Amino acid sequence: MAWDEWEQAKRDAATRTRLNQLPPDAAASATVNPDLVVDDQVLGALGDLARQLRDRVARDGDHARTATADAALELTADGLGLGRALHALHDAWTTKLGTLKDACAHISNHLDYSRSVHAKDDHKIATDMPVSRIWDAIK
Repeated sequence: MAWDEWEQAKRDAATRTRLNQLPPDAAASATVNPDLVVDDQVLGALGDLARQLRDRVARDGDHARTATADAALELTADGLGLGRALHALHDAWTTKLGTLKDACAHISNHLDYSRSVHAKDDHKIATDMPVSRIWDAIK
């Protein structure tokens, strides 16, 4: 391969290869907006809301469970098919209520975890930054 061919191959590769950046013509028109913004207070407030929702669902969604189960038993004992249907409804409601409570707890826990991870990341970035500036000054 001649020197001119090598230089042409490098130019061709450079025009086709873009790592982690916008195409050259799009860079001028693009505005710089962060694609991930984490506000600790917002995550905390959302986590609190999810926790409050779970507590309220647990309290308000379960208030008729005992009375429904008792009514299902009595109706079944009296030989009415409605008792079995009411018992099936009771079981389905209990299952769905548990799923909803678990989902609220999962959301709350995940938001707490996200807050923790982002706080650690921010701390690491803050502590690593002066070291990188020192290295830049040494070079």
